Amino acid sequence: MPYALASDRTSIHYQVHGEGARTLLLLAGQANSRHWWDPVLEDFSAVFRAVTLDYRGTGCSAKPDTDSYSTTGFAEDARAVLDHLGAARAHVYGTSMGGRVAQWFAVNHPGRLDRLVLGCTSPGDAHGVPRDPAITEALTRRGGLAELMYTPDWLATHPGPHSTLGDPGMPGYARRRHRFASARHDSWAVLDRIAAPTLIVHGTEDVFNPVANATLLAERIPQARLELLEGARHAYFEEFRARASRLVLDFLADVPVS
Repeated sequence: MPYALASDRTSIHYQVHGEGARTLLLLAGQANSRHWWDPVLEDFSAVFRAVTLDYRGTGCSAKPDTDSYSTTGFAEDARAVLDHLGAARAHVYGTSMGGRVAQWFAVNHPGRLDRLVLGCTSPGDAHGVPRDPAITEALTRRGGLAELMYTPDWLATHPGPHSTLGDPGMPGYARRRHRFASARHDSWAVLDRIAAPTLIVHGTEDVFNPVANATLLAERIPQARLELLEGARHAYFEEFRARASRLVLDFLADVPVS
């Protein structure tokens, strides 16, 4: 299995899918491994050299119990993966916490980025719109997370297991460190430095990460385009796969909006 070494010598596992001429780096949500992307991976690997990685603390990557977990740090781990691959540039598509990580990659490594896609994400609670506290309480109920990720109609015909509900092999300390890393994210002051063409995608019924955050990002990032998926919740990319994947693929191919 391929591993890259981060700047602190933490081993970061990644996988490559497809043989496209251009590289697409896919960044998963909080406390999730590369398997977050499994339901839609073939949409992208058919066109690109699609790269998925296990954040530190997840999957086959090292799991240090240190203060090395942050969205800026995850972005540096992603850069280390591209370095190990020999990829000078890449498209980056990040969803949920992965979108927060992608923001830092875009800010700190503009010369490595072609196009940026930010899905169901935010600039951070300090300047963004936090979820209702009642939603956080719902996460403690059995099945509460699945109900926030997918609509009831979809869950009725897709009982799971769902690859977006967290890495089951993740140690508790790493899960907590992921949660703190995402909670501390605040990119507001630097979003206007993102120079790459950017697509922002969000479900209109996403209460896990309120849709108002998509508007904030679109207003703050130059060259940003906003696409809202009517009726979609947080895992729009899976439940609304046909529409969502086509939006992203067309954007990365620079296909004009119809």
